[in-house]
Order: sequence, then C-alpha cells, then structure tokens
Amino acid sequence: MPRPLKCRRVAFLPGVNFFKPAGVPMRDLEEVRLTVEEAEAMRLKELEGLGQEAAAEKMSVSRPTFQRILASARRKMAEALLNGRAIRIEGGSFRISHGRFRCANSHEWEALLESVAEANPQICPVCNSPDVESLAPVGSGRNSREKGWRRGRDTGKRQNHG
Repeated sequence: MPRPLKCRRVAFLPGVNFFKPAGVPMRDLEEVRLTVEEAEAMRLKELEGLGQEAAAEKMSVSRPTFQRILASARRKMAEALLNGRAIRIEGGSFRISHGRFRCANSHEWEALLESVAEANPQICPVCNSPDVESLAPVGSGRNSREKGWRRGRDTGKRQNHG
C-alpha cells in the first residue's frame, strides 16, 4: 500500500483554472487535470526561474519529489497543447503558505504570500507605517508544521484543527 501524500506548500493560486483551445466546443474536448501543486512547481521553475533545490524547499518537498511533480506537470501540459485538450487546474494535496510581518510600531500580522508576491507589504494595515519587515514564513523550515495543521494520531494523516 503506498504512503499517503504529504501536503505540499503552495504560495500562489491561479486566478484562472480552466483553459481550452480556441474555436473548439467544450462538448468536443477532453480535459487534462493539472493539480495545484503541479501548477505551483511550473510557476516556481519556469516563471520564477528557481533551481530545483530552492523550489523544492519552497514547496516543503524533497528535490526528487519536486522533480516528479514537475515532470508530471510538463507531461500533462505537453499532452494538452499537442493533442488539443482542455486544461483544468484543481485538487491535489497542498496547503497555502502564509507570511508573518511586523511594522516599526510592533504590530504583527499574517498575509497570504501570494497577496504580497512573497515580498514585504508596503504598509502596516493597523498604523499605515511604511517601515515593515518580514518575519519567517509561518511553517517555514523542512520539519515545521503549518499553523492549523497537525499530524493525526495513529493515522499518519494530517487533520485541519484551524
């Protein structure tokens, strides 16, 4: 019996999750399903230009696991583009990354990393101070657990206790 999938860390959810070839009616199309973590692997490697080690660390997976996720995503994209299939981005085993920030007046808050493009926000949401620093992302590091998640007893599965 295979091991259950671990949740992969994702910092960006695409605003559009369905693509189809122009001029082909939906009823005539087959779909290729790309998981959210496969889309994230493509984003990190192809758009952000990260190496596999850095991208794997951002997703909280090993480098070989990142390579398998990326290879699967590339295979699915090639199938869709070359065989005229629609692409649907959905599902998978992932959790959203949050960043933690503090202003010069000691106000602290969390924000989705996608909403601040993995950079510091420009101003504090409480006092509008422009002096903002990034603290470590919530759940950063390979062995830490994301806020709201913990391993279930005896099952080995993650359960949301948000």
